[in-house]
Amino acid sequence: QVHLVESGGGLVQPGGSLRLSCTGSGFTFSDWLMSWHRQAPGKEREVVAVITNTGSTLNYAASVKGRFTISRDNDKNTVYLQMNDLKPDDTAVYYCKALRGLSTYWGQGTQVTVSS
Repeated sequence: QVHLVESGGGLVQPGGSLRLSCTGSGFTFSDWLMSWHRQAPGKEREVVAVITNTGSTLNYAASVKGRFTISRDNDKNTVYLQMNDLKPDDTAVYYCKALRGLSTYWGQGTQVTVSS
């Protein structure tokens, strides 16, 4: 059975940092492209960052480029999202996703709130 479990969310002040983690189980993690997405209240879910199965290629949404870094440790079946210089507009539920071919798995999400 496939599981993706996110952690690391919370309340942070503007300009602060958080590191999100997403650990997978029940599938061969190193074969799957991983990505982080977020959904703010009243808005559609959007992609934040993408990393290939080997970590060789990274892509970021324009709104987070230069502030967020995606990485993965295939030995630990975990993908990370380091978020720096957080802004109130980064407030959202953050989800990780695993993608391979036509198969997709989502985590349950973790709340990130940026507020003073």
